[in-house]
Amino acid sequence: MTLELFDTHAHLNVDAFSENVDVVVQRAKDNGVMGIMVIGIDVVTSRRACDLAARYPGYIFAAVGIQPNSAAESKPGDFDLIQELAGLPGVRAIGETGLDCYWDDTPLDMQHEFFDQHLQLCRDTALPMVIHMRESGALIAEQLRRQTGIPAGVMHSYTGDLELAVQCLEMGLFISFAGMVTFKKSEELRSVAKAIPEDRLLVETDSPYLSPEPLRGKRPNEPARVEHTLRCIAETRGVTAGYLAGVTTENAKRLFQLP
Repeated sequence: MTLELFDTHAHLNVDAFSENVDVVVQRAKDNGVMGIMVIGIDVVTSRRACDLAARYPGYIFAAVGIQPNSAAESKPGDFDLIQELAGLPGVRAIGETGLDCYWDDTPLDMQHEFFDQHLQLCRDTALPMVIHMRESGALIAEQLRRQTGIPAGVMHSYTGDLELAVQCLEMGLFISFAGMVTFKKSEELRSVAKAIPEDRLLVETDSPYLSPEPLRGKRPNEPARVEHTLRCIAETRGVTAGYLAGVTTENAKRLFQLP
């Protein structure tokens, strides 16, 4: 049975797809993917995301932002350009933004500053945020709690524990799982996926990264493979894949304010 799926986080705007994006999109459609959110990590990829949203209207949607690992390389005026791109019709989210304590590309103080700027842009545009989290979940929760208002948003490619997930849920956020939840060693992460309320659950590929089992290590990952992540979570939760696909697709439409 073909599932109705929505890939909430894909990087079809990177060089890995520069020569075959049409083929990748068609393969996603053939595999039941009803929509794809393409995520920017800097000005260049945010523009490419907008271009793809214009090329595939109503199917690809764009998120624009400067990812924490890209912040140190950004130029003066880059965030002004992100603000301009946020007004384009295909843009349905801001990000990815957040914090990263794994890589040492951007000083943490600068990451916090950029995160605050993105949060304010979400409030200004009424668009949801896409949050990058790598070994930084507690710091992200602290920064969100300091806000005057927390925009709608999603913790993408979630890898934290249940305690952190509960904190994020209490702040109104969605939780999205990528291919890591399918890995054999990810029993704890699957237990978190099992506990997320179904109205806050999303799936993604984070392509071209994180190919799910049984395709782990085979890159580039692509939106057509989101089915494997969905089926793994459905089995963990004891529901049919068809049911959970419908739930997560409707959740994506609700978060990103899609028809």
